[in-house]
Amino acid sequence: MSVPETDFEPLPSADARLLVRRGLKAALATSDAASGRPHASLVTVATEPDGTPLCLISTLAQHTRNLQRDPRACLLFDGTDGLGDPLEGGRVSVFGRAETAEDETARRRFLARHPSAEVYVDFSDFAFYRLAVEGAHYVGGFGRIHDLAPEDLLTETAGAAELMAAEDGIVQHMNEDHADAVALYATRLLGAPDGAWRFVGCDPDGCDLILGDRALRLTFPAPVATPEEVRATLVALVRQARERPA
Repeated sequence: MSVPETDFEPLPSADARLLVRRGLKAALATSDAASGRPHASLVTVATEPDGTPLCLISTLAQHTRNLQRDPRACLLFDGTDGLGDPLEGGRVSVFGRAETAEDETARRRFLARHPSAEVYVDFSDFAFYRLAVEGAHYVGGFGRIHDLAPEDLLTETAGAAELMAAEDGIVQHMNEDHADAVALYATRLLGAPDGAWRFVGCDPDGCDLILGDRALRLTFPAPVATPEEVRATLVALVRQARERPA
């Protein structure tokens, strides 16, 4: 089922990307290894630079044993918190195949969002998994129902290798030297409450901010591919934030 777009409603792909990028947790659906019955569980999540979902799970968990037998999986990202009628809010189910992620980028980006996982990340039974996206089903409220292709959900990172290599340094620099700018992005541009917001990641499409159990996504006005382009964009955005009333 699909609903024609109007000139006034946001693109479903943009809404779906925001839901995934802002997610700190998701419902993971797998197939029970013993019976084949559906199995749903709660997992903490992050994303790779292109938006591919990541999770850190243990072989002691049933969902991990399920994935080892059948890697087909689905993650439900729910953006309906705080709504009187949750069915009016946005949610997106992302489906694909789970595979282990042993690269340093996955580890770094996950721990930036979930620093408490440092306690158990190196336990022998834990491993990072990525969901290789094959598609998604987005519901943005009544009548807004769309099936999405992987390219609708993921960020193009071809040509952005220099940016990806510099991401860790950019994150550290923003948090150590420009915490005031990070707070302005959150409060003036995204309407969030004041607090010690942290800059936890950036990619060609935008950057991610965290405060406690809340995550925000600041989408860039135009895609970037190099550290210099990130710097210029962030400088322009902080100027824009300072011009807005508190």
